[in-house]
Amino acid sequence: MQPTHFTPVLLDKAYRLLNHGPTVLVSASHGGVDNVMSAAWVCALDFAPPKVTVVLDKATRTRELVEASGCFALQLPTVTQAAMTVAVGTDSAKTVPDKLQRHGVALFEAPGHPSTPLVHGCAAWLVCRVIPEPHNQQAYDLFIGEVVAAWADERVFRNGHWEFDTAPDELRTLHYVAGGQFYATGASVRV
Repeated sequence: MQPTHFTPVLLDKAYRLLNHGPTVLVSASHGGVDNVMSAAWVCALDFAPPKVTVVLDKATRTRELVEASGCFALQLPTVTQAAMTVAVGTDSAKTVPDKLQRHGVALFEAPGHPSTPLVHGCAAWLVCRVIPEPHNQQAYDLFIGEVVAAWADERVFRNGHWEFDTAPDELRTLHYVAGGQFYATGASVRV
C-alpha cells in the first residue's frame, strides 16, 4: 500500500529532490585572472585521498580558469552571503568582468596555495587539484578534484564535526533548492 502523501514529481524537476546539499562557491585563477561562481551540483566522491565532483558549465569563465590552471577551490558560503552567492552565480565574468568587485567578493590566499583564491567569510574551504577525465568534462561538464588542503571556521566545524547547534546562526551553510531559494542548515538530529 502506498503512503498517503505520495505525489508524482515531473522528471525535469526530479533532480531537485536530491539537490539540496550545500551550495558552494567555486573559485579559480590563471594568468592573473580570478573568478568565483556558485554551484549546487557538488558531491563528495572518495575518502582517501579525498575527492569531490563539481559540475562546471562550458559557458563559464571559472571553468576556463580551472581547465587552464588544473586546480580550483570549493567554499561553503554562509547565510550572510546568500545575496552574493546568487549574484556570482547569475552574473558571468564574460559579460560582467568586474563582477567580483561589483558584488563585494573579498579574496585571500591560503598558506601554501597562493595560486587558488579563497573567498572571505565562508564556513569552509577546500583546495582541489583536477583529476583529468576529458570524456566526463566534455560530455557531462563533470570535474573530479582531489582535495589537497582544507580549512574550516572553528566556530562551526571542529574536531571533524559540524557544530551548527552552538555556532552563530549567520554561520549556517546555504542549501539551494532553485528559483533563488535557499534553506539554511537547521537543527541537528542525533541518534
